Amino acid sequence: MTPAIFGIAGATLTDNERAFFQEVDPAGYILFGRNCETPEQLRALTDSLRDIHGRNRLLVSIDQEGGRVARLRPPLWSSFPAGEAFDKLYQIAPASAIEAARINAHAMGLELAEMGISVDYHPPLDVRQAGAHDVIGDRALGSEPMQVAALGRAILDGLAKAGVAGCIKHMPGHGRSMCDTHKEMPTVTVSDEELEWDIAPFKTLSHAPIGMTGHLLFTAWDAEQPATLSPYIIEEIIRKRIGFDGLLLTDDIDMQALDGTVPERSEKAIAAGCDVVLNCWAKIDDMTETVKRLPAMSGKTAVRLDNALKVADSAEEGGDKAELLANRDALLAITGVAA
Repeated sequence: MTPAIFGIAGATLTDNERAFFQEVDPAGYILFGRNCETPEQLRALTDSLRDIHGRNRLLVSIDQEGGRVARLRPPLWSSFPAGEAFDKLYQIAPASAIEAARINAHAMGLELAEMGISVDYHPPLDVRQAGAHDVIGDRALGSEPMQVAALGRAILDGLAKAGVAGCIKHMPGHGRSMCDTHKEMPTVTVSDEELEWDIAPFKTLSHAPIGMTGHLLFTAWDAEQPATLSPYIIEEIIRKRIGFDGLLLTDDIDMQALDGTVPERSEKAIAAGCDVVLNCWAKIDDMTETVKRLPAMSGKTAVRLDNALKVADSAEEGGDKAELLANRDALLAITGVAA
C-alpha cells in the first residue's frame, strides 16, 4: 500500500482515478463538499471506492466537526454545532456538556456510517488561547486542558458507538497559532514548560486510534522544521512524551504553511516519522509524483491502520439519530445555543 490518503475530484470517480487508485492502493481517501451532492450519490461513491480494492474495511474519511467545518450540511444532512457550544455548556453543567458531546458525536457517526464513511477528523484537542488566530477559534472544546480532554473523550466514544474512528488533532497543539496554516507558517515561541498545557489533552487521549499533526513551528523543540516535518517532534514529543502510538497522519500536505512541492513535503513527512500523508486536492500530477517518492507502507503503519479500522467492529446496534439530536438540543438549550 501507498502511505497516503488521497482526495477525489468530483461526485463520481473518473476512469483515470479508478485506474490510478487500483494501481497504487492508497491507505485511504478523504471527502470534501465537492464529493457530497446527495446521500444516494455519496453512498454510491464510497461503495465504488470499496469495489476498487475488494475490501469492505477501508479508510474513507471526512472533516465533519460541526459549525464551519462541515462537509455534509443541511438540508440533506443534519446540523451539528461547533465545539464552542459544548464549551459554553461545560461552564454551567460539565456532566451535561460531556453527555451532549457524546450523543452529538453518536448521531454524527450514525450519519457518516450510513454514507460509508469510516473515519472522521474529529475532535480537535487544541486548547483555545485568548488573542490567537481564529483558525481554531470556535472549533475549540475549551480553554482548559482537562475540559478539552473530557469533551474530546466523549466525542471519540460517541463516534465509536456508530463504528466510526475519530482522530485527535492537531498534535502537538494548534491553539497558540497567530495565523492560518492554510496560508502561512505559525511560529510558537513559548517555552517547553508552557507547552505542557498544549499537549495535556493529547496525553490524556493518547489511546485514540488516529492522530493528526499540525503545520506549526515550535522553537522550543525544533527551530527549523514544523511539527509535521520534524523527526524530533514526532518521535520525542508525539510518540514519547504524549505517548501516542496510533496512526499518525499529516494535516493537509498542500497547505501554504509548508515549503516545497507537495511530493517533496510528502517525502519529508514520512521520513520524519508520520505514518500517512494526507493529500486532499485530487491533483493527479501531485498524487502520481508523490507515489513515486514514497516508500511502501511499513509493517508498523499497516498494523496501526488495521487497528484504527477495527473501531467499526465495535459499533453498537441501533441508535436513533432523531432521538439523539433531540436530546442534544435539550441539553444545549440550557445555554440558549441551538445546533
